[in-house]
Parts: sequence; structure tokens; C-alpha cells
Amino acid sequence: MKKLTRVLIASAVLSASGAVFADGQQTYMNTCQACHASGAAGAPKLGDKEAWAPRIATGMDTLLSVAISGRGAMPPRGACAACSDDDLKAAIEYMVSQSQ
Repeated sequence: MKKLTRVLIASAVLSASGAVFADGQQTYMNTCQACHASGAAGAPKLGDKEAWAPRIATGMDTLLSVAISGRGAMPPRGACAACSDDDLKAAIEYMVSQSQ
């Protein structure tokens, strides 16, 4: 029981710190929306089918590569140093699902 309690507490601390995200939508809400909700610095806005279409056409591997490396005004990892590649991929999948 003590071990489970420690694991749950550690998970809660990591989640509160932003180091672990439950899913792509939460990653988007915690990090990506800062630019993708408003279109800041040319970021494609969530839900903007026209802006997302050419990006979606490049495929997930390219989208993930851009998110990891950064492009233009977007810093590497979208300024989320705590995001894993899987977190970034989940956030991209969420944004794509909302923008098709």
C-alpha cells in the first residue's frame, strides 16, 4: 500500500509540474494553445482547416519532426522541455483531429 501511495503522489506531483500529460488535449491546453489558439507568430490556429491542410498533408512524421526541432518562431518542442516525443505526438494528433 505504501508503494502505491508513493507512486500516486509522484504521479500527481509530475502532473502538477507539467512533466506528465494525460493526453494530447491536455498537452495542447497546457502548452500548445499559447500560440495555436490565437495564431501567434503564424502558428496555425486550432480548427483552421485551411491552415492545417498543407501541414497535415506532410504526414505525422514531418509534423512531429517540426514540433521536436522547431520552425520559424516555434521553439524546439514548442517550448515544452518536459514534453516527451509521445506527448508532442499526442498533442499533434489532437490538433489535427480538431482541424480536418
